[in-house]
Amino acid sequence: MRDLLPNIERWRAAGHSVAVATVVNTQGSAPRPTGSKLAVASHGEFAGSVSGGCVEPAVIDVSLDVLRTGQPQLLQFGITRDMVWDIGLACGGTIEVFVEPLESQPPRSLDGRG
Repeated sequence: MRDLLPNIERWRAAGHSVAVATVVNTQGSAPRPTGSKLAVASHGEFAGSVSGGCVEPAVIDVSLDVLRTGQPQLLQFGITRDMVWDIGLACGGTIEVFVEPLESQPPRSLDGRG
């Protein structure tokens, strides 16, 4: 996430909202490990990766939808024999990606001091 922070800060300073997509589960061969992140700004710019490129366009589209609605989404990508020509992972594995809007304010500490 640290490598995404300069982009996120720049986008937020320019008044754009940001969604963050995170790989939360992998099964089988996966192009990126659990915890990999992709940040998407409301104007369409993005940074990071959740799959090395094979599902990023779909994740970016959903991220923009999440920013419009405010509703997080859990996505699953994989490939089956019936899906050979659809969006999926060429490596044959499955990934789950959680997409959520980045809060505009940092969360308050549990002790109430900010």
